[in-house]
Amino acid sequence: MDVFLAMKVSVPVFQIAVNLILVTAAILFGKKKLALFISYLFLFYWGYILNESMQFIKGIEEIDLIHAAIYFGFGFLIIILALIGFFQSRE
Repeated sequence: MDVFLAMKVSVPVFQIAVNLILVTAAILFGKKKLALFISYLFLFYWGYILNESMQFIKGIEEIDLIHAAIYFGFGFLIIILALIGFFQSRE
């Protein structure tokens, strides 16, 4: 639990506002799945690109490619499963 309490995360206010606007618009138009998908994509971006512990911005030679591949692999797997769920009809 101490790991979560010691972590510092800073997300630009502009990106939070864009996320809220897009999610609110999707919900107002009745697209709940799209709102969840937009939120997931923003969280995927914030978790990897803005996370300083991954050191993504500092250069490709400093990245632990195994961890990056695992992160992106599971991220894309969730995206694919979400898209499959979007196209499934409940009849």
